[in-house]
Formats: sequence, C-alpha cells, structure tokens
Amino acid sequence: MSISSRFDSAFTQAPVLPLYSHSRYVLFSDCHRGTGTSGDNFLKNQHLYFAALQYYLKNGFTYLELGDGDELWENRSLAQIKDIHNDAFWLLSEFYRRNRLYMLYGNHDMVKKYPRFTCRHCTSYPCSTCGEEELFPGITFHAGIILKNDMDGPDLYLTHGHQTDFLNSVLWRLSRFLVRYIWKPVENIGFLDPTSAAKNNTKKKKLEQAAADWAKERDVILITGHTHRPMVGTPDSPYFNTGSCVHPRCITCIEITGCCLTLVKWTISTRSDRSLYVVREELAEPVGLRKQK
Repeated sequence: MSISSRFDSAFTQAPVLPLYSHSRYVLFSDCHRGTGTSGDNFLKNQHLYFAALQYYLKNGFTYLELGDGDELWENRSLAQIKDIHNDAFWLLSEFYRRNRLYMLYGNHDMVKKYPRFTCRHCTSYPCSTCGEEELFPGITFHAGIILKNDMDGPDLYLTHGHQTDFLNSVLWRLSRFLVRYIWKPVENIGFLDPTSAAKNNTKKKKLEQAAADWAKERDVILITGHTHRPMVGTPDSPYFNTGSCVHPRCITCIEITGCCLTLVKWTISTRSDRSLYVVREELAEPVGLRKQK
C-alpha cells in the first residue's frame, strides 16, 4: 500500500465536523504522556499543558488530539499513565463531558483503534480526591477527521501523519517491539532510535514532503503531528504540523478560530519581579481559511 493509499484510507470513514466562521478548535498532537519516570518526556511540560487546556476549556474551544497522546510503545500500562497525569485527564474528561473532544490514534497509541482496548482502559481515570471518575465512556478513536469548510475555502484533513512511514504504520507492531525492548535502553547510552521521525531530520523532511504532496494533489489542507516539528503551510504546500508537547521548553498547537488558523506556542516567561507565568505566543501570522476573491 502506497503513502497516498494510506492517507486516503485514514479518511475513508472519517467523521466530518463543520467549520464555520464562529468555530473554535484547538489541535494538539504528540503529547506522549508517560508514567512519570525519567523517560516521560511529557513530564517537564505538564504544567504548560494544564494551563493551556484550562484556557481552551474556558474559552469554548473543541479539543482535537491528533494521535500519540499517550506513550504506549515504551509503556505497557495506560493505567499508570492515567494515575500519574490524572489532572490532565480530568480536564480532558471535562471537554468530553461537554461534547467538545475528539481523539485520533497515532503509531505510539495505535492500540486505541481497537474498541476492546478503549472499553477496558478509557472509560475511567483515578481521581485523587474522589476515587474513579468517568473519562471517555463510549469513545471512538479515529484514524482521521475532516473539518468541512463552510466558508468557500479548502477542507481541513486531520490525521496523525505516520501514514508516510511504512515502518511506523504497516509494521507498527515490529516498531513497538524494537522501541520497547531494544531502542529504549540503547537510547539511554546515547544512540538515536532510527524508527523515530522526530529524531531524524533527514527522515523528517522526507515524510513532510510526502504529506505536502498528498495535500496538494487532493486540494485540501492537511494537518498532522508525528514529526514533532511545528509548521505553517503555504499555497504551494498546504501542509501544517501541530508540533508536539515534548519540546524542551514549550508546547505547540494549532488554533482554528473562525476563518483563521494560527500556530501557537505555550511557554514559561518571567516578570520584572522574577515571578514566573505561562504565556501564549503566536509563532506565525494567522492563515486565512477563506478563498481569496
């Protein structure tokens, strides 16, 4: 199966959400929530993520997670992840309770595409004050989502982006085995994981170009994660990337507010009195989603 075929397959039965001038969506990817150990790359940014989600919940955004939300290649247990990051899952459950949450699966949490897994592991989370609380009862994790543009502009196609990578899509079970039992310990002594697009710049550029080519051929805007590199598209290359929540000093996401798409960074800044606060920064000029007249 070719890259184009794998992308096409992701959207064959994808849910279609409306995109109006008053719509508010926020797109995150590659949180890689872990178990709180030294290998949990999300741990250092958990407070940034919590602050960002509070902002988006309060301001009426619908949360879309484009895969690799939880690190289920290095870790076997989602229960441990939910226990360590139960504050984040509490906020995600609030989005879900208000019908403002949609989840995709990526290569690192591919098991979420199976209803048996989600029924067993995604219905509740451990609340630190009141025992078990509902998480995502009845949820379906999708391969892709389509935002149908009602403003005479291109539709937005959202997926994780691992479809560009044969090893991480078709052979994902083999890649999971290699990461879990070989590359995870080997990385601790300085070797890079060759299965990871996020850690290989040559591979990253190749995958991004393949995604951009598919989007241009289909005359749509394609938004993914997977490579961890935040990216704003152009008319000649209508490919966008949310970035990730495991950057060294920030998290990135994409906001869609009405007729504009904006790449955003959340980071820690310092006031003149040396106190710290969380700041939202726009990384690029907003991109219009209406056709130019």
